[in-house]
Amino acid sequence: MTMKTISLPLTGMSCANCALSVERNLRKLPGVDTANVNFAVEQVTVSFDPAQVQEQIIIDKIKDIGYGVASAKVELAVTGMTCANCSAAIERTLRKKIPGVLDAAVNLATERATVEYIPTITTQDDIIAAIVRIGYGVIPPDTGDTEEDAEQVARRAEVADQTRKFFIGAFFTLPLFILSMGRDMGLWGDWSHQVWVNWLLLALATPVQFYTGWDYYTGGWKSLRNRSANMDVLVAMGSSVAYVYSLVVLVLMLPGQHVYFETSAVIITLIKLGKMLESRAKGRTGQAIRNLMGLRPKTATIIIDGVEKEIPLAQVKVGDLVIVRPGEKVPVDGLVLEGISAVDESMLTGEPLPVDKGPGDTVTGATINTEGLLKINATRVGKDTALAQIIRLVQQAQGSKAPIQALADKVAAVFVPTVIGLAILTFIVWWLVGGAFVPAMIRLVAVLVIACPCALGLATPTAIMAGTGKGAERGLLFKNSESLERATQINVAVLDKTGTITVGQPVVTDVLPLPLPDRSMEANAVLRLAASVERGSEHPIGRAVVNSAQEQGMTLEEPMDFQAAGGLGVRAAIDGQMVFVGKPNWFREMGVDLNPAEKEINHLQRQGKTVMVVVVADAAVGLIAVSDRVKEDSGTAIAELHQMGIKVIMLTGDNLQTARSIADQVGVDDIFAEVRPEEKSLQVKKLQDQGYIVGMVGDGINDAPALAQADVGIAIGTGTDVAMETAGVVLAGGHLTGVSQAIKLSRATMRTVKQNLFWAFIYNIILIPLAAGVLAPFPSLPEALRHLHPMLAALAMALSSITVVSNSLLLYRAKIN
Repeated sequence: MTMKTISLPLTGMSCANCALSVERNLRKLPGVDTANVNFAVEQVTVSFDPAQVQEQIIIDKIKDIGYGVASAKVELAVTGMTCANCSAAIERTLRKKIPGVLDAAVNLATERATVEYIPTITTQDDIIAAIVRIGYGVIPPDTGDTEEDAEQVARRAEVADQTRKFFIGAFFTLPLFILSMGRDMGLWGDWSHQVWVNWLLLALATPVQFYTGWDYYTGGWKSLRNRSANMDVLVAMGSSVAYVYSLVVLVLMLPGQHVYFETSAVIITLIKLGKMLESRAKGRTGQAIRNLMGLRPKTATIIIDGVEKEIPLAQVKVGDLVIVRPGEKVPVDGLVLEGISAVDESMLTGEPLPVDKGPGDTVTGATINTEGLLKINATRVGKDTALAQIIRLVQQAQGSKAPIQALADKVAAVFVPTVIGLAILTFIVWWLVGGAFVPAMIRLVAVLVIACPCALGLATPTAIMAGTGKGAERGLLFKNSESLERATQINVAVLDKTGTITVGQPVVTDVLPLPLPDRSMEANAVLRLAASVERGSEHPIGRAVVNSAQEQGMTLEEPMDFQAAGGLGVRAAIDGQMVFVGKPNWFREMGVDLNPAEKEINHLQRQGKTVMVVVVADAAVGLIAVSDRVKEDSGTAIAELHQMGIKVIMLTGDNLQTARSIADQVGVDDIFAEVRPEEKSLQVKKLQDQGYIVGMVGDGINDAPALAQADVGIAIGTGTDVAMETAGVVLAGGHLTGVSQAIKLSRATMRTVKQNLFWAFIYNIILIPLAAGVLAPFPSLPEALRHLHPMLAALAMALSSITVVSNSLLLYRAKIN
């Protein structure tokens, strides 16, 4: 069973209970494995079996339970159609072969295609590319410099709607509040106590109740229809109690009874103000990923038959020859064929200095060519580019749930029913104790209004969004929230030597022929034999040997019957004889006599060099020493880990003497030497068995099992795709200092999560009893605390969510260097 994962932008959610309702209903669909809603970003991530359920069924289910999915529409001019079959083919292709397309209609007469799609699943570029692939042309829509992000359009419309309703509510509430409170304080004279004034108050309160507050009624109804209760239920109940009571008093003209129209109006207006500010603040938490999306250029210049042509980015294909002039963005990932320049990669890696590029070097899409003209061969386009992968990683992390959120979800699931029960209990107790209906009603309204499930729902996801967003800006990519949380607990960092502590580009330093009883070889002959064997190897040391021979102009033989011996060495038939190249211990185990070479082997290893023995016909004919340069920042990075209280262990397949030489240069605490690739994960497991929380840092294919075994796998961004797949954290900058920065960021993020959860819980724990009147028996306390007015309760409720979101935004200022 192949699982598929999609992310859908949601509309219409008001609190954490809405998110839980969406999750619960989607999980009931056959074929859906997981459904996680991030309330802060208002997005659901669904993992499902496409053989059992399709995207449209998931979208329809979301709409059935009362919520919306943000979609976009684009109208494209299509060329090359000749008949109705052409238009039908385009419709069929878009509907059935492009995930995320909700509908496609092609008008043959006007030669235009109207497509509705989910922007988080597919893009305009994907749609255009699909039409072009089946043989038709597309004239891209004239959208100016930037294509509108449909999800952001929906979010902005939502904020605009909240803002409009707040200001209309405030327009009616302000005079209502002044008139009503002034009357209670005796400021307006006898006229204000006339019956017609109460009718005026009703006229002012009604638009607030049923226009500004209408969302609370619709949201509450949707929630109850799905057998749950959310914040909307509390607000609708609290404001309606005050409004309906006042209406009854007015209509029945009950003598001596006060009306509370200003209470219901102020409650709704203040909470709407809070939701408006909360929506705007939530939008800022997702700014980092929108910045990443904005890095993509819209067009590219390619050469076709010797002629330059500017085309939409979506039409660039692998293998195209792309021209990038100074100051332009590199449109796609590629290989430099001609030209020398410096490329600014800071937007992806966080490194401020431009990187020199020339023929044979790789360049990454969205980086900026700062100097010379470059001709590149496109190697990865569209969703395969590094930028697209980074965006997917960040979206994946922001869409996942941290384990710490489980407690908040459990509380949120029972929160609203519990609050309603407490409010009713408060009303009954105070009515029985005080004997008066109105004071008991006021306390009931205060309890309903002050309770805030939103702060609970926002506490974790807003912090995760801000933390992963800041990480993306610095080239620190967390694949999921669990890795972010787990990284805070790392107390041992295991660093692979080659490519992690060292540059990973070893060079041959020594070639020493060994004397034989009947003959001896020249150094060049030893190197040529070894290089011919290593032509079949992908190991950095093997490539170093091959490069050294090629640089000297040697003609190498094609290896026959090549075999690699699991990190010990390699062998192959060269010129009809079997040649072995490998570590000294391998040959000692095979019984090859290395006594004549032991002195030279030990001397080279004490210098920190890796020694390879070349054996022909069971006799050692030469030694080749290879050395790898330590990265400039390795010592600094390891010192930073020590300052954070983290033990650092170096893991290497080299012998102990060579490993110690490197270890002494960088200051690691311990060494695991002569470890075969398949044994790396076992070494990590041993540390875990001793109670350590292990962060494994590596960059190669043979590091992948160890990265997967570790509590947190951290892949250096310059490494292989396999290593990236198995790691929970990717350091896009390729620098070891990113390890400490990632851990610092994770600690800062989880500290913010805990602060948010503390505030959300403590707020409700203290203020709900306060609204219920637990301090009423203490006459020495201020009146405002003994008898908390619902209007103050509404203000406190509005401020609670804003406080949580604002605290999360402070993460963007966190210092992680």
